[in-house]
Amino acid sequence: MTYREALNLGEKVLSMASIADAKTDAWLLLSMVCKMERSFYYLHMEEELPEEQLSEYEIALKKRAEHVPLQYIVGETEFMGLRFKVNSSVLIPRQDTETLVEEALKVVKPGMKVLDLCTGSGCIIISILHNVSEVEGYAIDISKQALNVAKENAKLNDVSVMFEHSDLFDHVSGTYDVIVSNPPYIPTTEILKLMPEVQTFEPMEALDGKEDGLHFYRKIIAEAQDYLNPGGHLLFEIGYDQGEAVLALMENAGFQDVQVIKDLAHNDRVVTGML
Repeated sequence: MTYREALNLGEKVLSMASIADAKTDAWLLLSMVCKMERSFYYLHMEEELPEEQLSEYEIALKKRAEHVPLQYIVGETEFMGLRFKVNSSVLIPRQDTETLVEEALKVVKPGMKVLDLCTGSGCIIISILHNVSEVEGYAIDISKQALNVAKENAKLNDVSVMFEHSDLFDHVSGTYDVIVSNPPYIPTTEILKLMPEVQTFEPMEALDGKEDGLHFYRKIIAEAQDYLNPGGHLLFEIGYDQGEAVLALMENAGFQDVQVIKDLAHNDRVVTGML
């Protein structure tokens, strides 16, 4: 089978499996397996694909046709211009979350201490430390498997983060200038409506925000004041329809200058407040 025939096969297999970006995904899987750029493909497209690579490609296609997320198959993704390893122990970093990092970068300054709750892949705290020097970064997660991935990503991106296994603030000590969090925020009943890639393969404990999706916001907001320095900032990622609710929770807890920030799609995405 030639490179061109293999690519056409991939597009057909993924289209039949109702993969939305079948053409793009078929190319990305083929380029991953063959470690090739587009220029190589166009120069060699009528040549035979080595048998070992064809077999590997067919395995990757089968996984994607079963709706395993492309990023899990490839093993990495890009976020804030940085490379992050991912597997089924962590949520796949999404562009929406870059809005949270961008808002954090407006308040994080050299010399500050920053805490990332529910760190997952570590993409938020690592991106902050990559962009601001001389910041002490701390990150916690309830999943030891997720922390292992985050530690790898810190090394990959050459930043130093103190990681701790903890259920929210249970094993957190000290005070911080900024606390950021992208907690689970999808109401339990809504999870069954998610696309198969998310519902079946991404970690449930990182998705499930309990009854109304606000469980973790209530817990974090109630306790965060004990861990924030005076004038410290608390920043959350939120679901597109949770802005008013989280804003009210923060204002009722005594946070000042509480704001709801929209993402590039003009959906409510971040809530920020200050002690």
